Amino acid sequence: MASSVRIAIDSMGGDHGLRATLPAALQILTKHQQLELVLVGDEARIRENLAGTNHDRLSIKHSSQILTMGDKPSAILRQKTDSSMRVAIDLLAAKEVDAVVSAGNTGALMTAGCFVLNTLPGIERPAICKAMPVTEGCGYVLDLGANVDSSASQLHRFAQMASARCRVLHQVDQPRVALLNIGAEAIKGNEQVKLAAELIAADEHLNYIGFIEANALFDGGFDVLVCDGFVGNVALKACEGTAKHIASLIKQELGRNWRSKLWAGFALPVLTRIFKKLDPKQYNGASFLGLKGVVVKGHGNSNVEGFACAIEQALFEVEGNMLAAIEQQLALSIN
Repeated sequence: MASSVRIAIDSMGGDHGLRATLPAALQILTKHQQLELVLVGDEARIRENLAGTNHDRLSIKHSSQILTMGDKPSAILRQKTDSSMRVAIDLLAAKEVDAVVSAGNTGALMTAGCFVLNTLPGIERPAICKAMPVTEGCGYVLDLGANVDSSASQLHRFAQMASARCRVLHQVDQPRVALLNIGAEAIKGNEQVKLAAELIAADEHLNYIGFIEANALFDGGFDVLVCDGFVGNVALKACEGTAKHIASLIKQELGRNWRSKLWAGFALPVLTRIFKKLDPKQYNGASFLGLKGVVVKGHGNSNVEGFACAIEQALFEVEGNMLAAIEQQLALSIN
């Protein structure tokens, strides 16, 4: 039997709080017998919502405060040190759990990660890394908002960390690393991106394939796509908004008249497969790479299925010994 993995769940975080986190926790426990979960939050409310459900691999850690989406990130270090998110991070720092999953305030989670867990050697700031659907499978993009500005050396570190993640979790021997840029030609881009390209290309431990433009994001051809947090966040939200808009247009057209409804009946199986592939819930869960601990951020409006995916991602990162692989990758260039 596989060794057990213990994950702390910020049960109160996110737009839906207990309505999403508790059913997701119960759902994922039935799927992975090696998993133990610690639900962090208001114990009375958690027990009330569990409605008498007993599970020998489920425990509760009480916290008296809730960190809201509107709170300043610094609140997790000062005013709300007993919030469910902070207590979950404290459990990870004390090595009482192997990972933390939260759908709460991103800035606060980043702040707690940096000041409570600290960063890995050689890492100035962590990066948010997330899977995106491409023509074949998925590719990983970072940074998606942790750092508005990133130096060339930081972008190089992002490439190293995500490459190591791909190698150990997806068994990709030489992950293809690309840089998001305004053009594919070597002369394009600002000085920061050009210098990052030189650093990554010179790293013999990375498989650098060059620049990729935003209009080729879904074409794939890469395993890791690197950019600063400002560019990455804008690109991600533009993609999410476009997908949502297209889905809305299709639904409107299919319901326009009886001919459209008739055609929809024949097209439904194909459309279902397409929407399932593009469904953001199955890609939910962004990893904070660079911290001394596995921290996964679910989307703020994660539903049950989406939050369960985030928990599962944290489980895979722990079982795949991702942190050790990243440290080893970073040490190659530091030494």
